[in-house]
Amino acid sequence: MTTTNEITIGNEAKKNKSKIREYAEAIILAVILALFVRAFIIQAFKIPSGSMIPTLLVGDHILVSKFSYGIKLPFTETYLFRLWNPQRNDVIVFVYPLDTSKDFIKRVIGLPGDTVQVINKKVYINGFPLEDPHAHYATNEILPGNVYQRDNFGPLLIPEDSYFVMGDNRDKSLDSRFWGIVNREAIKGKAVIIYWSWDFHPFVFRWDRIGSIVH
Repeated sequence: MTTTNEITIGNEAKKNKSKIREYAEAIILAVILALFVRAFIIQAFKIPSGSMIPTLLVGDHILVSKFSYGIKLPFTETYLFRLWNPQRNDVIVFVYPLDTSKDFIKRVIGLPGDTVQVINKKVYINGFPLEDPHAHYATNEILPGNVYQRDNFGPLLIPEDSYFVMGDNRDKSLDSRFWGIVNREAIKGKAVIIYWSWDFHPFVFRWDRIGSIVH
């Protein structure tokens, strides 16, 4: 014979199992949504170096739109379909060509079919000087191209589906002047907004940078 107490205990056990199942389903759903968002929509990145100063500072945390240029097969560099092409002056995150375990962030300077040249720090596109408001120079010293390609480079014709990128901190950026072009397939997305920022030395929050659009 089943007692009232046994029935109560049985109902409580079922309720506990039901709650555990609800929590498990909620967690699984949250993980699936997070993976979907990260794979197709937006991804967070942290800026570890000063190559994009003053646009991006060390300690800036940014959101990158992964669908700005197309939709990729998750966890691969293969496009399911393309939307728009990267434009000059876009700030992009891409897989570093010399070490695919690393992601780099730079500004698009040269487009497919462009001829890019740097003469005494000045960038030229197809023989014409580039309007370059984002460029920052730490020094006025100009190095000859046969010594170092930082200040004198090229000319280089950019092939199809490839992009020439540079850091805004031109004197202190490891970019296409040194390791070559970026293939479109390697581009992960376009930098959109700074969602968090802090300085480590000294440790302070940069409240004024939070919410800033990346231009």
